[in-house]
Amino acid sequence: MPSKVFISLSMSLDGFSAPESMEGLHATPEQRERDPRLDYWMAQWMELQGWLFPQRYFRERLHLGEGGEEGSDNDFVRETFERTGANIMGKRMFELGEHAWPEEPPFHVPVYVLTHERRSPWERPGGTTFYFVNDGIQHALDQAREAAGERDIRISGGSETALAYLNAGLVDELSISVAPVLFGAGTRLFEGVDASRIALKPAHSKSSARVTHLTYTVHPR
Repeated sequence: MPSKVFISLSMSLDGFSAPESMEGLHATPEQRERDPRLDYWMAQWMELQGWLFPQRYFRERLHLGEGGEEGSDNDFVRETFERTGANIMGKRMFELGEHAWPEEPPFHVPVYVLTHERRSPWERPGGTTFYFVNDGIQHALDQAREAAGERDIRISGGSETALAYLNAGLVDELSISVAPVLFGAGTRLFEGVDASRIALKPAHSKSSARVTHLTYTVHPR
């Protein structure tokens, strides 16, 4: 069976994939003191991802210590990582993660970063190597497909990258983890989607007290 290309992202209940700004992820104490909004935006992001960090499988991948929750959310995280043979992400997501990820990032597979700059591959412990692709989304996908083998390719974010692949008709599956939080403003996940070309068919859903995971197959309209 050919590998699938799938999007897997978290979204607030009112449709945002990120708060108004993500600068709070690596803001200094002085910056936080000068601009209280940084703490607020960071708190929003932590609420959005609040279902993920307690999961045992995710904690193990990030070396956050022993223990953690097990159950349907933990199973979902494990299935997502284990099916993925390569990741694709945008430059902004990479730059935010570059400061936030531990020395051993959680991917453990090749990651293809869409950028306009030239940069040598960045190899990290644990099997993660970041490759920087500056000649388009199709070339990044071709490289990811070759690296993934029989496993799937995950479009990890951010929203602009996910939307580019979705509008280009290159996505087979869409998986959205909807957290019970409201942002009111920020980056909308489907801002600019070409709804005239894309149809979704429900595949399955899983719910817990923390989050609802919705999965759809993607078809041309």
